[in-house]
Amino acid sequence: MHESSYYQPALTKVQENALLRSVYNWMMAGLFISGFTAFFAGNNVAIQQLLFGNPYVIWILVLGELGLVFVISGGNRSMTASTASGLFILFSFLNGLTISSIFLIYTAQSITTTFFITGLTFGVTSFYGYVTKRDLTSLGNFMFMGLIGIIIASVVNMFLHNPAMSWVISYLGIIIFVGLTAYDTQKIRKLGETIKSNGEQFNKLAIIGALSLYLDFINLFLILLRFTGRGRD
Repeated sequence: MHESSYYQPALTKVQENALLRSVYNWMMAGLFISGFTAFFAGNNVAIQQLLFGNPYVIWILVLGELGLVFVISGGNRSMTASTASGLFILFSFLNGLTISSIFLIYTAQSITTTFFITGLTFGVTSFYGYVTKRDLTSLGNFMFMGLIGIIIASVVNMFLHNPAMSWVISYLGIIIFVGLTAYDTQKIRKLGETIKSNGEQFNKLAIIGALSLYLDFINLFLILLRFTGRGRD
């Protein structure tokens, strides 16, 4: 009995770390795919003309990405882990095409600098979400409602073209995605307590978790780029 009381917490910790390690590996793979795709597409005139020469193309990409997010996040029971991973790779590729325009707007140096700033911010926040004993569920719910709010405000501002409103949305966006990073990390850690570090369910949860943190990272990066990015001459 005495031995079991030490064994169970140790086993739980191993499961948590295994899930988080798999999540971070998939997340980094997604960021690499998106980054490589964005860099290649952003420096290829023919691809840029195809993507941004017709407004319908970029809308098709965006809608395709949203569809993939809903499908992967839904975690359909009939979906296998290999299908989920394939859809995540496809999503990372499509998102790379979508954000490739940053290479037309900002210098490569400022993009790189902002990426490292985002990585540091994300790393510190994610670490906090992992180690904190405070339950971040209420924070996560509040940040999610805030996310819906800034999405609605962004859509409205597409018609108003109000610069002040745009900057307020950006500042709030930083706060929201920093908060969501901490919340999502804690949520993934808690899921790791209840699942063995193998099997279909484990691998599927790793993909869903990677998608959540990937979206936190990418959105935080794009918002910070508005503040730190230097325009091309």
